[in-house]
Amino acid sequence: VQLQASGGGLVQPGGSLRLSCTTSGRTPSIYHIGWFRQGPGKEREFVAVKSRSGSGGNAFYADSVKGRFTISRDNSKNAVDLEMNNLTPEDTTVYYCAASSVALSGIRVPAHYHSWGRGTLVTVSS
Repeated sequence: VQLQASGGGLVQPGGSLRLSCTTSGRTPSIYHIGWFRQGPGKEREFVAVKSRSGSGGNAFYADSVKGRFTISRDNSKNAVDLEMNNLTPEDTTVYYCAASSVALSGIRVPAHYHSWGRGTLVTVSS
C-alpha cells in the first residue's frame, strides 16, 4: 500500500489547512488510517486516526488537537482528510499519513502502522 499525503503549506496563526491522504497499489481493506507528526529531533507524535468500526467509524484525537482538528474518511477510496482549524505555531511540523489493515490496540503507537506516506510540511507563522 502506498500512501500520498498533500495539502501542507504556510498559514497564519488562527488559520486553517486541510491535509489529504490517498492510497494506491494493493489496498487491502484498511482498518485504521490517520495522521502523525514529527518535528526535528522529536519522536513521531499521534495526531488523529479514523478506524473502520461501528457506524461511520470511530475517530480518535490527541488531546493537543481535540476540538480543532477533524478527521474524515472515505472508505470506498481508503482515503482520509484532516481538517485543521485554529492553527498555532506549535502545530508547525511535518505531518505523515499512516495506515494499518489490522485492528490495533495501540492506535497511538507509530510502530504499529505498516504503511506510511511521505510527510507534508505545515508551517504556522505570521
